[in-house]
Amino acid sequence: MKAVFLDRGTFLDTIDLPKPDGISDYQVYDTTPQQPALIIERCQEADIIITNKVELDRSIIEKLPNLKLIQLTATGINNVDQDACDDHGVALYNVAGYAIKSVPEHTFMLILNAMRAGVHYHRKVTDGSWQQQGSFCLIDVPLLDLEQQTLGIIGVGTIGKRVSEIARAFGMTVLWAEHQGRAPRDDSYTDFEVVLDSADVISLHCPLTPATQHLINHQTLSKMSKKPLIVNLARGGVVDSAAIVDALNNEQILGYASDVFEQEPIAADDPLLSLADHPRVIFSPHNAWGSIAAQKRLWEILCKQVSDFIAQH
Repeated sequence: MKAVFLDRGTFLDTIDLPKPDGISDYQVYDTTPQQPALIIERCQEADIIITNKVELDRSIIEKLPNLKLIQLTATGINNVDQDACDDHGVALYNVAGYAIKSVPEHTFMLILNAMRAGVHYHRKVTDGSWQQQGSFCLIDVPLLDLEQQTLGIIGVGTIGKRVSEIARAFGMTVLWAEHQGRAPRDDSYTDFEVVLDSADVISLHCPLTPATQHLINHQTLSKMSKKPLIVNLARGGVVDSAAIVDALNNEQILGYASDVFEQEPIAADDPLLSLADHPRVIFSPHNAWGSIAAQKRLWEILCKQVSDFIAQH
């Protein structure tokens, strides 16, 4: 079968990504611009498309007569028209379980940087501020411990549970939020609004669905009486960016740390960029998933999935 990999550049150059077994003709592109005509041209003869974030809508899928499988190098499938795949007999595979260490560790990198104003103090060391102040130490933003803080987790999958384990090692109390508007399913879950009201840190790990679109908005933020740190490792659309900016400027929340944004790369006019100099704001460019070990594991899973598909067809 012929396969086309549209965006190999989402992986590190130094990581070996061998061709999955069973592929006879393999074309690899470092990047593919979001240009439908170009995508169709590159994939015209392909049986299999491998991609991370290239958007494949109905207008593209219906023009690829040989297409049998779209294999994503990610867990989220929002960039592919699933109905069009069903209508044209195209299988759609994602990869799950590869970042169960990488994302939780990145979560705490963001949390600790925000709670300890890490980026702020890095700047103070490198821009001359510390020298001008003259003392052996500089503390102009309080350093906050995690011990005895309450962490509310929204999205309790494999990653959310691993975040819970790390949080407890720091001495935090962990609350798992039930879905908004539902009664807790058992004693391990807490009512959604109770979590909003009780948490010192709220960490988002839920998928983006119609129910979670702008889940964190002006209304939900108004219910956070403890002025928590908000951490987004879910999807950019789970958060209303303008509402976060307003809440932080009005001191309704402590800070905001995020690896994901509604448009990626982040739009030049995204209101979140106005917070760039806030001592409790830290951003990363959607790379929490991408430790070396996670990238290698992702490709191992992908190769098995693709090879198994080929063997069955």
